[in-house]
Amino acid sequence: MPVLLDTARPEFAEGFAALLAARRDAGESVDAVVAEILAAVERDGDAAVLDCTRRFDRLDIDAGRLRVDADELAAAAAACEPETLKALALAKERIEDFHRRQRPADLDYRDGLGVRLGHRWTAIGAVGLYVPGGTAAYPSSVLMNAIPAQVAGVERLAMAVPMPEGRVNPLVLAAANLLGIDEVYRMGGAQAVGAFAFGTATVAAVDKITGPGNAYVAAAKRQVFGRVGIDTIAGPSEILVVADAANDPDWIAADLLSQAEHDAAAQSILLTDDAGFAEEVQRRIERLLQRLPRAEIAGRSWRDHGAIVVLRGLAEAPALIDRVAPEHLELAVADPEALLPAIRNAGAIFLGRHTPEALGDYLAGPNHVLPTDRAARFSSGLSVYDFMKRSSIVGATAESLRTLGPAAARLAAAEGLDAHALSLELRLSPEA
Repeated sequence: MPVLLDTARPEFAEGFAALLAARRDAGESVDAVVAEILAAVERDGDAAVLDCTRRFDRLDIDAGRLRVDADELAAAAAACEPETLKALALAKERIEDFHRRQRPADLDYRDGLGVRLGHRWTAIGAVGLYVPGGTAAYPSSVLMNAIPAQVAGVERLAMAVPMPEGRVNPLVLAAANLLGIDEVYRMGGAQAVGAFAFGTATVAAVDKITGPGNAYVAAAKRQVFGRVGIDTIAGPSEILVVADAANDPDWIAADLLSQAEHDAAAQSILLTDDAGFAEEVQRRIERLLQRLPRAEIAGRSWRDHGAIVVLRGLAEAPALIDRVAPEHLELAVADPEALLPAIRNAGAIFLGRHTPEALGDYLAGPNHVLPTDRAARFSSGLSVYDFMKRSSIVGATAESLRTLGPAAARLAAAEGLDAHALSLELRLSPEA
């Protein structure tokens, strides 16, 4: 049964704290196994990647077949339904338009002393994109990870797609084809992360790795961080819906299940100011589960990690939202704008009854790669900024150095860094 809480009851504070503290990951440590795989890939390159592909994906190929050729990408696109490809193209158009508006501006000015100051943005050179394969394959993840990189100006995008027993959702390859990504590899798991991080004879190393994956992929990204950049360590998906009784309970039930069907460890939380509405949503969830193909996964998620909190009033919602810091937040209330200014922690916020989170997953425009596991307290969703870096610019004149140099030299001496001080003092000497 999902957790049932009521802010009017004395045990609420303890129950809500327990809800936040509950762990939803598998609890299984995969670090040692992942470390062995990464060490093998760094040492043996292609041979280790191919060995892991045989063992874990039951796919026996040689290095020459590791890369998917252009004809296969085109054939995959041709095998997809035309209407689905049109939807994919619409999603590309909208996601690209939104992310183009994120491109940051350079800064360049001279201060009152004539010192030139500023910064300039440049794109990361090469990015490895990890895309889940097999039955749990998401072409939307290809778009959401690749488009901001392309908008940022990344010159090389390489994609890793696990293909268990050689199977892959053709829409994943069609998405790559639509975006013009022609460097696609049949590899997954920690071995794919290792190949991107260390490089092999077939797979050139990248500068950053992005994209979702299982516990082995997450652990591998954590272990190679520093050697390369990574986007984030993603946990199970989550949604928090704030809804009043004016909503259709079927709509809210479906919204809660939309994240529950991702993973049995996903979490769906409902905040409402109407106890009767809360009970009706529970009934509708059980009814909808009977018609969902992924009912077993969604049902386990709802029973094991779901929660319903009855509020004394909607004004209580923002403080509870900020404590949860959800990946997805729906404000399905009459006046979502009234709540919005008071909310600090959320990965993505969906305003009003007609903005289900599922719209954002596919083609609203903003990125669907979002902070999970309360990370919205300190991080943001994937964006163009994640594929760029900023270099600061300083340009002093002889006159401005004479003004600022003595203070800088004094601070260097105070820190015991004499060469720092000397590099300034030599330029300040009368001979100079």
